[in-house]
Amino acid sequence: MRNLRLLRNGGCRPAATAGTPQCFCLGAEPGTVLVGSRHGLLELGSARDAGTREVDLTVEGFMPEDGSGCIVGIEDLPEQECVCVATAAGDILLCNLSTKQVECVGSVDSGLTTMSWSPDQELVLLVTGQQTLILMTREFEPITEKQLHQDEFGEGKFVALGWGKKETQFHGSEGKQAAHRKQMEVSPTSAWDDGRPRVTWRGDGQFVAVSAVCPETGARKVRVWNRELVLQSTSEPVSGLEQALSWKPSGNLIASTQEKPNRHDVVFLEKNGLLHGEFTLPFQKGQVKVNELLWNADSTILAIWLEDLKVDNSSPNSYVQLWTTGNYHWYLKQSLHFGSLEENRLVSLLWDRENLYRLHVLCQGWHYLFYDWHWTIDHGMGENSQHMANVAVIDGDKVLVTAFQHAVVPPPMCTYELQLQQAVNQVAFHTDPKHSGDMAVLDADNKISVYRYGQSTMSDPTVKFGAVGGNGFKAAVETPYLDKTYRVDVGSNNNEVMNPLSLRFLTWLPDDSFLVVGQGQHAAQSVLHHLTAVPHKTEAEEQRLSLRLSVPVDGEVISLCCSPATKTVALQLADRQILKYLWEASAPVLEPWRTSSGCAVHFPYPCVQTSITRIGGEEVILGLTDRCRFIVNDTEVASNITSFATYNEFLLVTTNSHTCQCFCLKNMTLKALQAGLSSAAASNSETLRKVERGSRIITVVPQDTKVVLQMPRGNLETVHHRALVLAQIRKFLDRLMFREAFQSMRRLRINLNLLYDHNPKVFLENAENFVRQIDTVNYINLFFTELKEEDFTKTMYPSLNGSSKAQSHQHPDQKKVNLICDVMRVAMENIDPQKYCLSILTAHVKKSPPELEIALQKVHDLRENNTPDVKTVSAEEALKYLLFLVDVNELYDYSLGTYDFDLVIMVAEKSQKDPKEYLPFLNTLRKMETNYQRYTIDKYLKRYTKALGHLSKCGPEHFSEFLNLVKDQNQYCEALKLYPPSTQEYKDISDAYGEYLVQKQLYEQAALIFARAGIFAKALDAFQDSGSWQQALCMATRLGYTKDKLSSLSRSMAGKLVEQRKHGEAAILLEQYTEDYEEALLLLLEGTLWEEALRLIHKYGRLDILETNFKPAILEAQKSQLIFLYSQKAAFLHHKSRLQVVRELKEKACESVQDYEMPNCPELDLFSETSSVVTASDINSKYSHSNSRISVRSSKNRRKAERKRYSLKEGSPFEDIALLEVLGENVRAVENVKGDIHILLKQLVLFGYNEQAGALQQALEEILQLMETSIPEIWTPDLQQSSVNLVLGPNSTANSIMAAYQQKRMVTPVVQDPELLIPPKLNKNLQWKLHLLQ
Repeated sequence: MRNLRLLRNGGCRPAATAGTPQCFCLGAEPGTVLVGSRHGLLELGSARDAGTREVDLTVEGFMPEDGSGCIVGIEDLPEQECVCVATAAGDILLCNLSTKQVECVGSVDSGLTTMSWSPDQELVLLVTGQQTLILMTREFEPITEKQLHQDEFGEGKFVALGWGKKETQFHGSEGKQAAHRKQMEVSPTSAWDDGRPRVTWRGDGQFVAVSAVCPETGARKVRVWNRELVLQSTSEPVSGLEQALSWKPSGNLIASTQEKPNRHDVVFLEKNGLLHGEFTLPFQKGQVKVNELLWNADSTILAIWLEDLKVDNSSPNSYVQLWTTGNYHWYLKQSLHFGSLEENRLVSLLWDRENLYRLHVLCQGWHYLFYDWHWTIDHGMGENSQHMANVAVIDGDKVLVTAFQHAVVPPPMCTYELQLQQAVNQVAFHTDPKHSGDMAVLDADNKISVYRYGQSTMSDPTVKFGAVGGNGFKAAVETPYLDKTYRVDVGSNNNEVMNPLSLRFLTWLPDDSFLVVGQGQHAAQSVLHHLTAVPHKTEAEEQRLSLRLSVPVDGEVISLCCSPATKTVALQLADRQILKYLWEASAPVLEPWRTSSGCAVHFPYPCVQTSITRIGGEEVILGLTDRCRFIVNDTEVASNITSFATYNEFLLVTTNSHTCQCFCLKNMTLKALQAGLSSAAASNSETLRKVERGSRIITVVPQDTKVVLQMPRGNLETVHHRALVLAQIRKFLDRLMFREAFQSMRRLRINLNLLYDHNPKVFLENAENFVRQIDTVNYINLFFTELKEEDFTKTMYPSLNGSSKAQSHQHPDQKKVNLICDVMRVAMENIDPQKYCLSILTAHVKKSPPELEIALQKVHDLRENNTPDVKTVSAEEALKYLLFLVDVNELYDYSLGTYDFDLVIMVAEKSQKDPKEYLPFLNTLRKMETNYQRYTIDKYLKRYTKALGHLSKCGPEHFSEFLNLVKDQNQYCEALKLYPPSTQEYKDISDAYGEYLVQKQLYEQAALIFARAGIFAKALDAFQDSGSWQQALCMATRLGYTKDKLSSLSRSMAGKLVEQRKHGEAAILLEQYTEDYEEALLLLLEGTLWEEALRLIHKYGRLDILETNFKPAILEAQKSQLIFLYSQKAAFLHHKSRLQVVRELKEKACESVQDYEMPNCPELDLFSETSSVVTASDINSKYSHSNSRISVRSSKNRRKAERKRYSLKEGSPFEDIALLEVLGENVRAVENVKGDIHILLKQLVLFGYNEQAGALQQALEEILQLMETSIPEIWTPDLQQSSVNLVLGPNSTANSIMAAYQQKRMVTPVVQDPELLIPPKLNKNLQWKLHLLQ
């Protein structure tokens, strides 16, 4: 679908030069060519003044002075700084243009007809006058010499497998007569063939093909030789094969031409000599001769140089045609007509080796020209007319137009074609958005044909239908008509030397005037011509476009683009400067393109495609280079873009990674665009989608979201880019065009939840409008079935610009699906409940939980109200539809749950159930009493709560069944609600419930149930088991226990309480219920409850116990507390000093690691004995095995292992953590005894043991002071900080851990329990000291 657009042309012409040019080659310096003439060698070029360097070969006698000499080959050898020239006389010369020295490196007596160098300039092949081939190295040392005409086929000769003769084989469409047809005789070459051998090398230089006239048959044969000049193959006999020969650089085909009985073809030969494809030239047989064929360097363009044959008394016309192929069709893309003037006749043409699309041309009159081409897609640029997605493809004198708005027609077919008088060179679409389908076509005769849509009612004979107009079909697509043809008149003189394609960048402006770019007075200048139509006076007179004005441009224009939206015209110059042409002004002017900050824009690289759009409201110019660099104003935003297109506020690009990205430029900044292009978008993002490798954007079909892509082979693919689709749907929904939105979403598989999620408030307010627009019941059902609770504007379809109107619905207590179902159901019931019956059923079923009973009831109602109405859905249909939505067994159960047997039978008939199974079951149910029947149904459906309710109404004879069901299903709470507390049933249920709770070891709750129901004996046992002695005594009283029995009960409970170290409660039981106060006193002293013990001693007047038991007890307690405090102090000091040593060793180890920067150096073995953590790898290597062993232990052993995780053994890993752990335990143990010591001190003072009390108080005070001063040293601020910024944890990654360790150099230990790094707290609010002891 691409055309070749001329980017620039230029050239030069030396002032006066003797002789005529014969051949030329490209110079080593860019922009220079070396021309061989009858007298010598001349350098031409746009880079320097014409004819500055020249070598005259007649002086040395290498060429005759009369001008009869001939140069047969010329090649620039940059490594040897000279030019190799071969003359027809047989001399091979090396000419130095700088020193003008000429050296003859060899001579062939028989003369030379051709010299050809290999592409790598390592070998040179000479064809002599004696029809021999000489292969030489670059130093002109002969490798071998062979006869040009060989009898054998070559090394690649086909092997005959002996499969019979030609006569006996199958001949396909030719028929049996082909077997008897005699081999056609090969006709000799054309009269105009010069008879010279032609040589062409394959692109990699491994093979060379030589075309020569066979002396026996007089016809041309092509032979293929390898680099050692060994014959590989000979072409099959081809009648009428001509002189032109060119091997495709990519290597698969050799092009030549063949004159056939009725046409003139370009044919292709394979390396094995067999024909492989052809295409026909657009000329009559015998009308033209083909002088040369030339492939460009990337094998995409074939240039053909032709001349007229039948000419009377005048010079023939010369043409150059450029052909390209796509989808196996050959297109004539450009035709350069050089006229018939003698000095305009071509001498030679060449493709540039580095600039792939530059063609060099040399004319007889020493006029050198070059043309730079590039690919472009000519498409309409409108947004609101019906002809907005037309794409025009040039094919010779036809323009193939594909209207993608109507149908995607793959090339080489088209929607319709325009037939013109001459070959077409340029197509321009109207830039007025209202007429974007209108076309202006510039042909090789410098005429512009204007095709318009609309006004004409007559069918135009120059417009023919392509693929869409078959026999018997009426094409729905509108075609344009030829409005006018204008001759372009920009003041060129016919006597001048002709420069074909002097006009480029034809642009049709919105005011019906035209812009073209022409060549200026100097090489590096262009002229912008603004053309307008002249009103013609008579019909016969040819209409012309007159020059409104010409604006000289200081620089070569290499691209021009016009924005249909803003009507801005931008020009790019060869120096990458961007100019803006203000054509609407009264005096049109050119000015530099400036950004919003006022800076003039310069592209960083020259761009071959440019476009104007808006990013964030600012008008910018986009550019794409031939190397995939994408530029916005003067910023390169990406370097992997293969094509781009703009549409409304969207930018679409294809990338080298085979993706198509779409960006909304409305609220976007340049930086955001750059970030979006540089980073790979999320896979579920709507901006990105994968496309086939090598895809390029052809056009975007507006308002239809179609993006048309072309594959490298030429076939088309249409995608609906998610971003464009969603943007269009959002526009539809904002305009309340629900039907259009729904159809688009259904067709393109967009989730229908978006209809609601886009704007819930608007949807709910317009539910009736939605139903009326969608109208079709099936579509509404489809909408219901796709509904989900999630908000799709946040998950699947987040807005590109983040400006989603979705909001949480105003009914937060209601689920989304239920809300939509209710609102839609009400709307449908209001409009037409009969028509939307199935949709209303769907609304009930879709709710959660599904309202299947209501749905079934509606089906039942339909069966009851069986009125013959066309619109009404029958109960059968409705039920059939319900079965489609819900599993039949589930529906059967629900119908059974309605207790309506007619409904059950109606559903059962539709299921796969056997009537022998369900009919007896239903008959049994019918015979039952109503409540028992419903109980049986509910039990069958496992609806136990309802079943209990129905069974409780069946009378006391069914209570045992009731109780069994309660026990089986643990439905105790529900069962208790069904009976009043005063009944025996209530008591029985409570008894069963209590037993169930006792089994579950929930003794206290069981006791409460028993007590509530008056089952006191069981309540007493349960309270005893739960340890509630107060409640147990209450139950004993309710049971009427005697004093002895109560005393025995109290003693047994007191024993249990002592086991639980509840000495105070046990003492109360013994004192109050067994009246054994002495035993109670001993228990209080055992539990160190001094004050309660004193109270009992004085209550019962037993002061003797003070001496016998109380005082010894407090003195014993003082001693044990002192021993405990001293032991804690000693342990604390020991662990603290050890921690200091460990930390010092660890710091030294870390310093040495930093010094060596070698974690596995041998010195580290010294530290492994003493340091806790050196490197993570050391820990892993040491402990990975043991950890893996721990992981399979029992839970008891695992807990033990966890306790041992931090070992206090000296030199073990984590020793410092183990020390921190044990120091923290020391502090907490001392903190916990402060309250007990305070009470003990008071008793010691009371009984005059001041000395012992003072010693205890002093010991506690000392250890507390020690700990208070030591805590900041042990738990340092660094340690506490590292506990806050923990490296490890569930949120950390391998990279984050490594980064943290490298940063901290492993100073902080790896800890699995961060609370160990936090210092323990000392409670200073507790006043434990006695003032009188100080």
